[in-house]
Amino acid sequence: MVYGYIRVSSDKQTVENQRYEILQFCKNNNLAVEKWIEETISGTKLPEKRRLGFLLDSISSEDLIICSELSRLGRSLFMIMSILSRCMDIGAKIWTIKDGYRLGDDIQSKVLAFAFGLSAEIERNLISQRTKDALSRCKAQGIRLGRPFGMAVRLKLSDHEDEIRLMLSQGFSKAEIGRRFDTNRNTVRIFIKKMLKKGD
Repeated sequence: MVYGYIRVSSDKQTVENQRYEILQFCKNNNLAVEKWIEETISGTKLPEKRRLGFLLDSISSEDLIICSELSRLGRSLFMIMSILSRCMDIGAKIWTIKDGYRLGDDIQSKVLAFAFGLSAEIERNLISQRTKDALSRCKAQGIRLGRPFGMAVRLKLSDHEDEIRLMLSQGFSKAEIGRRFDTNRNTVRIFIKKMLKKGD
């Protein structure tokens, strides 16, 4: 099945430009969109919070998603890589018009998959190093970090509380923190609610 995916950030924007681009692209490549997915939502939202998440859950091998450009899928490199990797695991294809990406079952896609994985690893290492550097600066300045005295609650993330506090202050999302510590965003949410907020 061929899907046309369109996203705009606000209701002040129009979907018609993207629709026109996709229709012209399909016409030039002897394709026909069988189902349209349109939504008005920020690209910073996780796919699970968007209609895109439903689309990714619905696609199967050989399905094709066409969108105007990669930024329609998400606003962060990590999010886009995650979406493309998910499609590759399924065997589905994503084609973008302005960027000229053709993600499918070929050698170019395998090279892209390697690049995605390497980039994700580099990003995780950079986040970890920035966090460690910032923690060292805080300790050198005498800033008290850690759980309040006497708190007995222990959760999966307890040993990483200092890093999580710092990542939150730097604007990292719960999903990004979860990926950093190999856990889901719900565990991070519970941890923050039960432990970090009590220490504020």
